Amino acid sequence: MASSYQNYANIPSAIISDGILPIPIWAVTTMKLTETYHLPPIGSTGAKAIVGVHDDTIDLTGVLVGMERFAWKLALETLAESSKRGTALGSFTGGKVSGLILITAMTIRTDMQIQSLTFTASTTKREALDVTIQLAYMPLPGALGKLLDLASVGVGALMDAGGN
Repeated sequence: MASSYQNYANIPSAIISDGILPIPIWAVTTMKLTETYHLPPIGSTGAKAIVGVHDDTIDLTGVLVGMERFAWKLALETLAESSKRGTALGSFTGGKVSGLILITAMTIRTDMQIQSLTFTASTTKREALDVTIQLAYMPLPGALGKLLDLASVGVGALMDAGGN
């Protein structure tokens, strides 16, 4: 009977971190980024307040494999709780940046909060747990969130250039 294992010499498909503890998700099978834009009320004036104009969610589906799968599960549950209470990143920045950091091939985001975690075990996958993670982008109001978005585009471009 074959067992599941992970070759740690490879780069993980996604990394979720609170600024101290990085959790690699090695086998991401799907990732969906949903951006919902808010329409202004009919008859609104030209003056606009600084409020969020869109809501972003990211859904990751992957597999936690090998003997460490339960440790990764516990770490994800711990980060989900800390993303609601305050993370190490928030402590380091004096609250200017908070939430979790998500690094993937599609996007690099700060200010993420885990909305839901789903773990599934099945007889078809030995020594593996399927995991579905839904994250919400919760930036603080102001220009810093947009600046971090631009910086993540630059980092992503550098990562792509380094891989070629």
